Amino acid sequence: MDSVVLLSGGLDSTVNLAYALTEGSVKLALTMDYGQRAARREIKAAAALAGYYNIRHQVVELPWLAQITATSLVKEEGSLPEPAAEELDNPDVTQKTAAAVWVPNRNGLFINIAACFAESLNCGQVVAGFNREEAATFPDNTPEFAAAAGKALAYATANQVRVVSYTNRLDKQEIVALGNRLRVPWQLIWSCYRGEQAMCGKCESCRRMIRAFSSLGMNLPVSLQNSPGGE
Repeated sequence: MDSVVLLSGGLDSTVNLAYALTEGSVKLALTMDYGQRAARREIKAAAALAGYYNIRHQVVELPWLAQITATSLVKEEGSLPEPAAEELDNPDVTQKTAAAVWVPNRNGLFINIAACFAESLNCGQVVAGFNREEAATFPDNTPEFAAAAGKALAYATANQVRVVSYTNRLDKQEIVALGNRLRVPWQLIWSCYRGEQAMCGKCESCRRMIRAFSSLGMNLPVSLQNSPGGE
């Protein structure tokens, strides 16, 4: 099956890219720039990964999405949540952290944009990096969301593009383990909400990745090793 992959350069999307390449060809990797704090680093990571896998990469700019987004994932003046490792499975905490980084209809928008490219390239599927951990607080990470989006695209695309996530029933540890089997180049990824010189090690995205790597007895990616939260 030919695919268009939504590639942020992070853990989940990178493993989905690697898996998609075992299932067929990837004709395009798309990275969305919607004014998020980490946009520059995500684009750099995604471009490096696309180069590594020898696939075409394109950035889609969505400046208007930043204009209607009030959360700290985009607004520099807002404080990004920094949950402790022991709070990552506490729904009272994660419901609040999810609300603090929510972007209006982000995944729905991204999938529809990717579906436009998929139809034009005669690709049968859009691949997205969802996971079981974040599905607990982000409804647009769930298998049900992917299935519903696919049903809508069956009407919206001439070739009935479907939505696939190879990791949507896996937690982060299982995703890292899968990435190991696929020989993912972990040194190239960027999985931090911030866009600084190194991954911060303190935001929720970093915390979940640190937990996953540590639980498997693995060294952290280089850009996390010297961060305040990754020591």
